Amino acid sequence: MKRKIIALGFACMASGALAGNVAPGNVTFTDGAVQTSLTGAPGDPVRGREVVGDKSQGNCVACHANSEMSEIPFHGEIGPPLDGAGERWSEAQLRGMLVNAKNMFPGTMMPAFYKVDGFTRPGDDYTGTAAPADLDPILTAQQIEDVVAYLSTLKY
Repeated sequence: MKRKIIALGFACMASGALAGNVAPGNVTFTDGAVQTSLTGAPGDPVRGREVVGDKSQGNCVACHANSEMSEIPFHGEIGPPLDGAGERWSEAQLRGMLVNAKNMFPGTMMPAFYKVDGFTRPGDDYTGTAAPADLDPILTAQQIEDVVAYLSTLKY
C-alpha cells in the first residue's frame, strides 16, 4: 500500500511538471475572470492563507479586512472585506482579480499579482536605479491557486 501511495505521488508530481504553468503573458481573461487554473493542480487553502497574511508574499490584509485572520493586526480598509469572498465571487473571478484586477475593475488600486509587463514597476530595492527588464510576477502561479483555494473557503 505504501508503495502505491508513493508511486501515485510521483505520478502526480510528474504530470504536474509536464503540464507546466500558464505564463503571465498567456493568461486568458473572460469578462475579467480566468476560467482555467494557472497550474492545472488544485490550490492549497492552508498555503493560501499564509500568502494572504504574510507581508513578504501577498499581504492582502494590508488593504482588505478579514475577520478569519483576526490574529494579524492592522487590516486595511482600501479594498472590500475578504469575509464572504467565496460566496460573492467564483473561483474564476477570484483568480482573475488576483492575476490582474484591472481587467474586472479598471479603476482599482489592487496590484496585478501575476503580471510582468505593460506597467511601470518600481526600481531595484529602493536604490534609485531601474529594475531589471525581466521581473518575476509578485506571486507564482501556484501561490495564485493557493490564494484562490483559501478565499473560496471564506463564506458568510
